[in-house]
Amino acid sequence: MNRRFVTALASLLCALMLGHGAYAVQPDEVLRDPALEHRARLLSEELRCMVCQNQSIDESDAELARDLRVLVRERLVAGDSDSQVLDYIVSRYGEFVLLKPRLNLRNALLWGAPVILLLCGGAFMIGAARKKRGSEVGALTAEEKHRLDAILRKDA
Repeated sequence: MNRRFVTALASLLCALMLGHGAYAVQPDEVLRDPALEHRARLLSEELRCMVCQNQSIDESDAELARDLRVLVRERLVAGDSDSQVLDYIVSRYGEFVLLKPRLNLRNALLWGAPVILLLCGGAFMIGAARKKRGSEVGALTAEEKHRLDAILRKDA
């Protein structure tokens, strides 16, 4: 093969592997202040598109994602801190809008339920095994042996 072709092919493959995800932010959404725009991009990466669900609003082309991106930028321009912006959006759309949900009392049971169920199941299995060991059948008494012999003689 031609050396130039191999080099071009290798360059193309490297460019494809190192390429960053495409952003859906429209030019009319971009803030003039680079610091605010950077904060808006960071916040947008934390928020879930409610239509696409596994994409951030920064990556989604959905209308709702666009509305959320605009809302984030409006709140930043109004002077809100990053946590205030997130709190405002969570208050309107619920905890599901966060790509990484916060650990709080409401969802602690959800996160802890598998561990609790595993511990309860283990305790039940240990208790059942101990109960089984404790209920071993003892040897027959003389009277029981005599009655058993009598029953076996009748059947024979």
